Amino acid sequence: MMNKYLSVLLIALVTVKANAQFSKSQKKFFKEIKNERVVSDPSVAWEQFGPGMSGYNEEFWCHPTDPNVMFMGPDMHVSYGTWDNGKSWQTIKDSDGDGTDMERVLDITFSTQNPNFGVAIERAGDVYTSNDKGKTWQVIYSIPRVKGKHMSNAHTKIAINPKNDKEFMIGAGDFWNVKNNHRSLKNSHGKLHPRASYGYVLKTTNGGKTFSKIATNISEDLDVGRIIYHPKNPSTIFIATNYGVFVSNNGGDKWEEANKGLPNNLPRDLTSYYNSKTGDFVLYLVEQTIYEKAGTTTTAKGGVYKSNNNGKSWTNITGNLAIDLTKISFSAEADRYYNAIGNWFGVPKKQIKSQLKDLPTKTLPVFNHLVVNPMNENELYVNFNKKHDKSFGAGDLWKTEDGGKTWIACARQGMYWKSGKDKAYWASRNNPIGTNVEFAHLQTYMDNQPERSGNRMLSINSKGEVFIGIDQQTLKSSDHGKSWQQIDDFETSPGSKKWISRGTSDLPGRFMLHETGIKGRRLLASGEHGLWQTTGLEDWPDKQAVAVEQIDGQVHDHHGGHGQHSTSTMAVHPNDPNTIFSLAWRQEHRGKLRKTTDGGKTWTDISTILEGNNPVYRGLVTQYSLTIDPKEPNNMYFCTIRKPISEVGDGSAKLTKGGFGFYRSFDGGYTWALSNNGFHKGASVRRIKLDPKNSTTIYAAVNDNNGGLYKTINKGTSWEKMKIPSEIQAVNNVFVDRNSNNIYIATGRRTGTYEEGGVWKSKNNGESWEQIFKAPFVWQVETSPLDENIIVISVAGQAGNARDQFKNPGIYISQNGAKSWTKINKGLGQPNKMVDVKPDPYNKNVVWSAAWGSGWYVAYLNGSKKGWLKE
Repeated sequence: MMNKYLSVLLIALVTVKANAQFSKSQKKFFKEIKNERVVSDPSVAWEQFGPGMSGYNEEFWCHPTDPNVMFMGPDMHVSYGTWDNGKSWQTIKDSDGDGTDMERVLDITFSTQNPNFGVAIERAGDVYTSNDKGKTWQVIYSIPRVKGKHMSNAHTKIAINPKNDKEFMIGAGDFWNVKNNHRSLKNSHGKLHPRASYGYVLKTTNGGKTFSKIATNISEDLDVGRIIYHPKNPSTIFIATNYGVFVSNNGGDKWEEANKGLPNNLPRDLTSYYNSKTGDFVLYLVEQTIYEKAGTTTTAKGGVYKSNNNGKSWTNITGNLAIDLTKISFSAEADRYYNAIGNWFGVPKKQIKSQLKDLPTKTLPVFNHLVVNPMNENELYVNFNKKHDKSFGAGDLWKTEDGGKTWIACARQGMYWKSGKDKAYWASRNNPIGTNVEFAHLQTYMDNQPERSGNRMLSINSKGEVFIGIDQQTLKSSDHGKSWQQIDDFETSPGSKKWISRGTSDLPGRFMLHETGIKGRRLLASGEHGLWQTTGLEDWPDKQAVAVEQIDGQVHDHHGGHGQHSTSTMAVHPNDPNTIFSLAWRQEHRGKLRKTTDGGKTWTDISTILEGNNPVYRGLVTQYSLTIDPKEPNNMYFCTIRKPISEVGDGSAKLTKGGFGFYRSFDGGYTWALSNNGFHKGASVRRIKLDPKNSTTIYAAVNDNNGGLYKTINKGTSWEKMKIPSEIQAVNNVFVDRNSNNIYIATGRRTGTYEEGGVWKSKNNGESWEQIFKAPFVWQVETSPLDENIIVISVAGQAGNARDQFKNPGIYISQNGAKSWTKINKGLGQPNKMVDVKPDPYNKNVVWSAAWGSGWYVAYLNGSKKGWLKE
């Protein structure tokens, strides 16, 4: 056995070799990407192709004067803009930045004088401006954080002086945090959240160079929901806050209450209408609904109000907006009512139901958004969010076309409306029945749900087109709310169920499998939206586009059954391409091995491997690298990750069945056992890889702080730690080139040193290593099956102070065996967290990637104009 002194000497020699092999040009390149922002190769542009949206859209903004320009801020740290009325969307984040810019935009607004000038506020407290109608954004100011506060520094809404772009205001608070800011009798002014600052409005008069605090004497807990300048007299300003409506007539120096006629003075939204020809200016407001006990039921006080005199007084225009719950024969609605009033009174749902057992004959939901058609002051829309707020009510959006005298539910979807129930009641209100909302791949799921998904946003453009977000779909109405169509995807042909994204994805992209036994079919795992496959384009004109169809997930959510919504990893039987196995880390079928033998038409759970003590919608534990031995297909393997680094949530449950490490099955997946003999205590096995020349040999990348590279030569019965350069603390990925059998490892930690990260290569089964790429935190490395000289890697962003030691996270490619590298981030909104990247196995000019929260991407190299299916 090698003595310890010789072992130390060998490691030292390996380290010296690894640090000394770079050419001058390579050293220069690594120094540049470490220290300065480097622009990506402009000839390589990533196109998003995953299903559109497929996540919750927190915010949606329409340009005030250009109806072709809109923006959205979904919840997976992405932000998009369109300049062609929603036909296509692009990221508005900096593809060559560190990925943390504009992650959660809380407001965007534009000048009515100069349509190119816009202002945005991001959750961290950074203020951005744009001078090209929102295509690019620059930080102009970072709002100082209160000492001891959370890293976030949320502020709410922005308003630009309509006659002076140098002046704009930003409200403090967290007013629109619908998930965490539920009003109640005890907290009628809303809850304070540590991510936000409160108590003021910021004002700048020099374009954002400096700000002063105004409206500071209302309340130290002031939460600002809306700021409106009077369009003709901008020294008059209105604010809707958690402490009521206020007006200033001197530019914000002094504020007075403007609440006469409001029953609660607890606005949930404020909007305005202005007719420049007549000079008419009208304010509209929706109140927080307050519930009061009345015998064995409740009464509701709130509704919609208008002011024609600059807020001096308000008139009730609630009309017939109240509903009679006794006439709605839908148990889900009654249940939501009790949940809402239970929250209001601070009493559990079961208890409040026994106290107030009778449903009210006249009640109001808790509304939270209001818009008015800028071309018709009598056309208003008001919405509520039944899933994330504490509310209830039929429909997802209500409208009036007669100034508030009568209201109808104008967005209708789900089981209740599809069934045509309670026709007489809705006829008495002149309310249409039946569904009028068209979804993309969510259609089956939505048709079979009790309208519980919630409408999370509401916006209207200068043409009067209305935009809402129901469940995880963006919807548009061009006919005043009579019908709604999704604007996230194109369908290759009507009814094909094959979708081409318009570029709005909020999807957690996960593992991609490109060799599936059927050329042209690639399998794509996702969070919350199951398993997808690429499919034919039919007659779609753009032959470089990628169409996908769902083969497990919402498409199977009907007749009491549920598809797998969060797929971690999958594998195809080597002898039967219609037999696919998959694993899920959360939601339906989590911890179970799932199998189809008909290409995804039907699925069966054939084993339960993992179980946890938390609710099923929470994360269980991340599985990865599901692998089938190509020579002995009954032999199957995967790993469970103790320290997830690229997963959504980055957490796991307390397991009641199963554990962490290497799993194996020798009977086709019906029984499984952990096999961790030889791993160190607490090992986090992040990836495994079969040796392509000998399937009894398996490599394991271990990424905890004592991590490394492990190898087994007996199918995992025992593991041995391999020698790698001593500076490496964690190995995130291992890949073995099938042609040369060279081994590649990606290394580094989220807060580790620069020196411990990078990509390393061994040509001699791990006896020696050479570093081929320098970066502190690399998630992945893969070579092309067609040419080992083609190498792609994903460099992740680090956290905390470590983030400053490397300026250019993202995807890099070498086409000459690592002699030189090219940064290829153009079009990516999340360069700091690309969770999977792969060269195409059939076409040298195609590469693929998956993003943490923005779906899947394809890119073409070397000026290729052919589609991905063309060789």
